[in-house]
Amino acid sequence: MNPMNRGQHTRFHQRPAERLAGRPATAYPAELPITSRKDEIVAAIALHQVLIVTGDTGSGKSTQLPKMCLEAKRGLRGVIGCTEPRRIAAVTIARRVAAELGEDIGNSVAYKIRFEEKSGRYPYIKFMTDGVLLMEAQTDRLLRRYDTLIVDEAHERSLNIDFILGLLRTILPCRRDLHVIITSATMDTEKFSQAFNNAPVINISGRLYPVELRWKPLAATVDAEEPPSHIDGAVTAVAELDAMSRHADDGDLLIFMPTEQDIRDTCELLAGRFGNEKCILPLFSRLAAADQERVFHRSDRQKIVVATNVAETSLTIPNIRYVIDSGLARIAQYNPRTRTATLPVSPISRSSAEQRLGRCGRVRDGVCIRLYDRDSYLDRPLFTPPEIMRANLAGVVLRMLFLNIGDVFTFPFLDPPAKRQLNDALEILRELGAISPGEKPALTETGRLMARMPVDPRFSRMIIAGKERNCLDEVMIITSALSIVDPRERPQEKLAQAAQMHA
Repeated sequence: MNPMNRGQHTRFHQRPAERLAGRPATAYPAELPITSRKDEIVAAIALHQVLIVTGDTGSGKSTQLPKMCLEAKRGLRGVIGCTEPRRIAAVTIARRVAAELGEDIGNSVAYKIRFEEKSGRYPYIKFMTDGVLLMEAQTDRLLRRYDTLIVDEAHERSLNIDFILGLLRTILPCRRDLHVIITSATMDTEKFSQAFNNAPVINISGRLYPVELRWKPLAATVDAEEPPSHIDGAVTAVAELDAMSRHADDGDLLIFMPTEQDIRDTCELLAGRFGNEKCILPLFSRLAAADQERVFHRSDRQKIVVATNVAETSLTIPNIRYVIDSGLARIAQYNPRTRTATLPVSPISRSSAEQRLGRCGRVRDGVCIRLYDRDSYLDRPLFTPPEIMRANLAGVVLRMLFLNIGDVFTFPFLDPPAKRQLNDALEILRELGAISPGEKPALTETGRLMARMPVDPRFSRMIIAGKERNCLDEVMIITSALSIVDPRERPQEKLAQAAQMHA
């Protein structure tokens, strides 16, 4: 068994003096904007229990802050935990930090995502998804294995991020030794600061070169009956940039598409137009790790990376000079009346558009092409509404009851959800048999078992019922299919095996 899994309350057997002597030496890339503020940030980490760090994408927050925590003598009485919203980011950033420390992953730097963990006996820094930290909290209510927690990309305001922030607000008064750093790539930091007793904010400038913004809304031609799709618009924009390019080494290109299928279609059209002249790479969360890694490697041809919003803030792809923004993303929605969740393709917010623009202009003067007009941009909300305002909260409420953190209606969320949302969640849990009837909800034995499963409460209840009715294998297949976006999709790197299994 991995030593990190031996009891959530286990403290390190190493003494702080031993860990101080054994910690790796830190160095910082001079080209990153955060490096010039290193001394100020290290001093602030040591001085304040909570620190907010905000800055443009690519400023170095995700990779350099854990090392600055080491320099501030954190990680001596526990691990420096770093949460990321996505698995691809947790693994990629962990490998990058380990390489910068001159080590292989799994020694001083560990990572843990669902179904995969790489860790030495006593790591100093551990990257994980926010869901992993919440699962650990179920058996370690005060998160005692950590002496520092970095909540990265907090501006994304996912359900897990908001739950973690609320949980930390309840934990910090009991854990005066625990330091928390919250990072955000947008300037909406006032809310984070106020939530943590006016915690200090450090702003880091990130963009190094000016970016030319071009508006290129999709429009039908005279002989076409309808406007081209965002895929057609992106391919046309690439062709126009290629025609204007003056030399071969003109920087790489990043295209934002809303769905995995859009990415595949765009890559196919680009390959048909350019053949082997360009290095065309897809990027999305479910892509195989080896294929994800390819976007970070240098190429002797111009790279065109076609990505979902995973490349918006979580990952910085090197050498990007051009960005083409479709202005679209999948944004989860929940209808409490029908109790159905959807993932429609919707226009992104202005802050998301600025994140995408910020991906270029790091190697030389950049160009961002938006496939929509200025009026459309100005009509969009400034920020994407937090997921907690538009999601099914049954899973969150189930975890809250399992953690025994008090009244669900007074939990300190940054943006408290509507009372009807919480009542709807409680009603769903009652119908599933997870909580007892009555005004004050209490978990049943079934509910406790459901809370330990990292799936939607409806699926965990199905699994329990399948076990009771001796049809667990069949129910596991059904719940597995329901837990993914589309069971008909096949992994690109295992098409033949998938076809054989489907047959």
